[in-house]
This record gives sequence, structure tokens and C-alpha cells, in this order.
Amino acid sequence: MKSLRTIFLLTLALLITATSNKAIAENSMSITTAEDAVSINAGSELLLCYPYNKVPFKPYVQKLFSPAGVNILRDAPVDHHHHHALMFAVKVNGVNFWEETPTAGRQMHKSFTDIKTDTKTDVENEKRRETRKASFTEQIDWITSKQKLLLKENRTINVCQGTDLGATLLTWQSRFELPDGTESATLTGSHYHGLGMRFIKPMDLTGTHLNADGKPGTVFRGDERLTRTTWSAYTANAEGKPVTVAIFDHPQNPRHPATFFTMTKPFAYLSATLNLHKEPLKVVSDKPLVLRYAVAVWDGKVKNDRIDELYKSWTEK
Repeated sequence: MKSLRTIFLLTLALLITATSNKAIAENSMSITTAEDAVSINAGSELLLCYPYNKVPFKPYVQKLFSPAGVNILRDAPVDHHHHHALMFAVKVNGVNFWEETPTAGRQMHKSFTDIKTDTKTDVENEKRRETRKASFTEQIDWITSKQKLLLKENRTINVCQGTDLGATLLTWQSRFELPDGTESATLTGSHYHGLGMRFIKPMDLTGTHLNADGKPGTVFRGDERLTRTTWSAYTANAEGKPVTVAIFDHPQNPRHPATFFTMTKPFAYLSATLNLHKEPLKVVSDKPLVLRYAVAVWDGKVKNDRIDELYKSWTEK
């Protein structure tokens, strides 16, 4: 009888393990690097799309989905064709990398490294927690319209989902260095230049901006506001489903907390800036500039305390 009981328990354990492994496999992250874009999937569902080739001015995150599968980004709308979903751009030595004109600068893709995925499962107090990650690093040259190299960027995009997060969490890290023989470069820009995000059309006009300190912000012009805070969020209906999107500023970033640009009319926009329209920032040869931000996407309307919790968890890593 003991032998039968042992066989039964071993068989049951194997079945549980097989079922668990199957569930992990079905929900695990995968990365596909195609000729024109990088795609990250959670199981069979698209989570992120990142065009890098045949984009004349800059690589960017074109699509980013909530855990329930709602895309919140809009690319190249008619009113501002240079608004590429989630993008980073400023002016370097007076060369404009935000707007797209014949004299504008270009962020040219060079190569990818460190393309990887990871799935971790922990069991604590009989609760199973799973975290899935995918990331890649891209080398980018910031050049003028006459092919002069101004900056070299090492950009890492990391996407994470998990039972504890309750959100899709994207970390964007950019490390800027000067080309050989260059002593410095000066970053400037408009009051909205930085890591900027254009939302899908249903999220325009009717959403609500909120931030870590509950500040109303300073009116810049019309509906545009500037607010210095650790994170800024926007909640609105996306195709009939409420979503909340936040940008986090890392404490180690220069000029932390960031100056966030927000607007709702005539369309919704959110960007984390370095306040470059007032105070230029110099990059010097012996000290690379490192910027780290995160974008979190929740399904539903999320209150400040929940956003704070994820922000603190992200900054502690």
C-alpha cells in the first residue's frame, strides 16, 4: 500500500509540474527581431512593437499593450506626423531631433545586443507569483542632416509583466556618450521635449492627469501645464475600456524630479522633460549622461497609492 501511495504522489507531482510548466510556457515572453521592427509577445499576444528600420528619423515604441490587451499608443497622427507614439527626442547643439524637417537630426540604428527573456516563479505563503521579462539593447547614432555624429546612444528597452505588478511595465534607459574627439554637447529643446507619449484618439479630450504630489501644475499656454514631480499619470477610456498610464522619473536622473508636460486638449499628451527650455544641459566627454524612465499601463482607473506602490518598487531595483 505504501508503494502504491508513493507512486500516486509522484505521479500527482509530475502532473502538477507539467501543468505549471505549460502555463509558464503559454504566458512567457518572446522577442522577434524582424527586418523593420522588434516585437515582444506575452504568450501569443503582442505586447510591444518597436520599429527601428525604414524609419527616417528615429526608432520608437509604436505599440504598447495593457495586461488585458489594450494598446494605448498612437503613431504619426495627421495633426502632428512627427508624434511617434512613445519616443525620446531633444535638440543637440541646436539640431532638432523632435520635429521632422529636411534639416532635422536623425537617430540612426546601428545594432542590437543583449536580446533576452526571463520568467521567474516564486511560491510564498501558498501564493504563486510569476514575473515575465523581455529586453533588448540598441546602439543609436544621433547625426545631423549632413551626417555629422553628435551623440552615441546605448538604449535599453525592458518590458515586464507579473502577478504582483498588475500592470505592463516598460523601462527605458538611455546612456549617451560623445564621439571621439568631441569635448561636449549641449542639450536644449522646447518645453515638451524629452520622453513623450501620444495616446490613441479615444483617450483625447476626456481624460484626467494626475501626479505624485497632487499638484495642479503651472499653466504654460492654453491647456498645457508643467509640473515638477516624481511621476505623472493619465487616465482615460481607451476604446470603451478605462486605462491608466504613468511615466516614472528615476531618482538618479539629472534634475530629478522631472518636469512633466501634460495636455488634454486638443489632444492628450504626456512627456517627462529635463526643463531644457529654461536650462540647457551639457554632456561632457568624461561623464556619460544616463537617463532612466518607466512607463506603466494598468487596466482600469488606478488611484495614486497604487501608482506610488509600483513607483517605489521600480526605484528600489
